[in-house]
Amino acid sequence: MFPLPIDDEHAPLYSVGQVAAMLQVQQAFLRRLDEFEVVRPHRSPGGQRRYSRHDIGQVQYVTALASEGMTLNAIRRILQLEQEVQRLNAELAEMRHRLGKQGH
Repeated sequence: MFPLPIDDEHAPLYSVGQVAAMLQVQQAFLRRLDEFEVVRPHRSPGGQRRYSRHDIGQVQYVTALASEGMTLNAIRRILQLEQEVQRLNAELAEMRHRLGKQGH
């Protein structure tokens, strides 16, 4: 059996309207997240925004930050810094792994 797009959390399956209804947010809010490069959904061949489950999780997180009073610029920076921390942690883990192999 082969994997289906629904099994892939990064498959762009949901429209702006579906996500807005699901998360009870305005479609305009979702468009602003894209314009501010906070959450960038995929685009269909016709140019429509399509969200994956991963994107929807990001929108939920961003919505929570926005409800605490953070601006979209601040949220974008937080997301960038979180990605950088993840990258650095992965790099650190790889270096520790390499050093561990050298000690044996």
